[in-house]
Amino acid sequence: MPKKKPQEGNPQVNKALEGYEIHINEFGEIKSNLNIDKLNEFLNKNVDDKKLKERKENKEENDK
Repeated sequence: MPKKKPQEGNPQVNKALEGYEIHINEFGEIKSNLNIDKLNEFLNKNVDDKKLKERKENKEENDK
């Protein structure tokens, strides 16, 4: 199987995450240039959690 070609350039990102970089070092630790709290705040605002959505739906069905 041929090796994947490395992608050139930077990926498209949301304006709020412009300049965000993340790396995994040789010990498997995740290194980032953005504070984890700010990243979590961004994700909470912009991404729906599928697991929490299913819980809410199940709770509504049980209430009926």
